[in-house]
Amino acid sequence: QVQFVESGGGLVQPGGSLRLSCVGSGFSFADYSIYWYRLAPEKDREIVARISRGGTTNYAPSVTGRFTIYRENAKNTVYLRMSSMQTEDAAVYFCGSAEIASWGQGTQVTVSS
Repeated sequence: QVQFVESGGGLVQPGGSLRLSCVGSGFSFADYSIYWYRLAPEKDREIVARISRGGTTNYAPSVTGRFTIYRENAKNTVYLRMSSMQTEDAAVYFCGSAEIASWGQGTQVTVSS
């Protein structure tokens, strides 16, 4: 069955960096766009980044220039590199595919000094 598993979350100080990983299985990973979105208390869900099957990337304005999404299809993995992190980046981060309508369980990111 289709499955996404996120990892790499944790506590980071403002200004710091973190890399999230998303491993997909049960489908032809290389053929699909993969998204990262985040959910924070009392905030709307926000799609932060997307990478197409061909490697085209899109970012939310709030993370442009600070976050980088990239994929390694040989490992069925998409990464989200987060830099210059801000307290506003604290959230649970999810990855998945809108086309398949499947998402992972999320990984918690906390930004605090």
